[in-house]
Amino acid sequence: MSNAPTTEVLELGDVPDLGRVPHRMLAQVIRAERFGEPRDAFREEAIEVPALGPRDVLVYVMAAGVNYNNVWAAMGIPIDVIKTRQKKGEKEDFHIGGSDASGVVWAVGKDVTSVKVGDDVVVHCGMWEPDDPWVLAGKDPMFAPTQKIWGYESNWGSFAQYTKVQDHQCVPKPPHLTWEEAAAYMLVAATAYRMLHGWPPNVVGPDEPVLIWGGAGGLGSMAIQIARAAGSRPVAVVSGDSKNEFCKRLGAAGVIDRRKFDHWGKLPRWSDDIEYNLWLKGARAFGAAFWAALGEKRNPTIVFEHPGESTLPTSCFVCETGGMVVICAGTTGYNATLDLRYHWMRQKRLQGSHFANDAQAIGVNDLVTAGKVDPCLSRTFAFAETGACHQLMRDNLHPSGNMAILVNAPRPGLRTLDEVRAARGTP
Repeated sequence: MSNAPTTEVLELGDVPDLGRVPHRMLAQVIRAERFGEPRDAFREEAIEVPALGPRDVLVYVMAAGVNYNNVWAAMGIPIDVIKTRQKKGEKEDFHIGGSDASGVVWAVGKDVTSVKVGDDVVVHCGMWEPDDPWVLAGKDPMFAPTQKIWGYESNWGSFAQYTKVQDHQCVPKPPHLTWEEAAAYMLVAATAYRMLHGWPPNVVGPDEPVLIWGGAGGLGSMAIQIARAAGSRPVAVVSGDSKNEFCKRLGAAGVIDRRKFDHWGKLPRWSDDIEYNLWLKGARAFGAAFWAALGEKRNPTIVFEHPGESTLPTSCFVCETGGMVVICAGTTGYNATLDLRYHWMRQKRLQGSHFANDAQAIGVNDLVTAGKVDPCLSRTFAFAETGACHQLMRDNLHPSGNMAILVNAPRPGLRTLDEVRAARGTP
């Protein structure tokens, strides 16, 4: 069959012949003049399908995942993603976001050998230049100077009928998952996997007590399961009674309700005895709550952090001697504080962590394929609701777990290209 581009824009879910690429595609597009609340920033437009380089892959997107990075992209803060790319020489005056996807390989560059047209794939969001000397030297590409996050720091993300990715970003879709389930987990799951497995000797293992902030969220729900799969004993922190059972079903040994404490925020000045002692009383009470949730008097050897400013002082305080606080975000703020006396005297580690490399993405995908990690898909949206679901996340009204957006998959519950064709009445 022909691989020549067609000029029409196909409706969502209309499936061309395998490998036949339309000239244009529908996408949820952000432009600088619409920066602001996500509900207003995203708008459906017809955009040219991107051209492929030698190591690129074009994926026919069945479903896309929802992450906070494209709340930032929609608002134009903390950076203007469009202007940032233009400063590097890219010409597009728009942003197509989306850093999670499931779909079918539709076209490949001339040097691609790891996947072929027709493969069902999940896409991870780690990108780097294949000729980067750091990468060619066999070093961790997440430290490479060319490393960036697809669908946020790059254009042509998953909120479109087709997305352009690098060949190494594609991993096999777990066959038991629906398209929307397969689109929901990779960014948060691979991030959590690197945090918990990527920093030896501080890695999860049998019987290790682990503290996980935001246990009912996308990151936390993955972290609980990854820790449990390694034999660890995770304790989740949540902000509502309704989330307790959710975390326990995922494998949490216990749950702490952060609303029962009021010592959050930056540390008081150490010389202010009254305020510091009030904070210390709260931190010690939180440590006691960890013991109660765990069922024994042991401190966490790993603290899984991402709230940042409001919680890091407590995380560093309760962490076990020789243990690690590993952090991937600062959702409550970036200007964090800690008491260095406890840090150096008890030889604790504060480790930054950012997404994952190929091996780590494959590692967590293998856990999902084996049924040891569930995507925790909580809600699925229509393509036209891309702005609305990001607004829910912006307003902190999104459900526990992860969310997905149907793109070319016409309805939830489908697992293969043939099922999509049948649902659309396509031969």
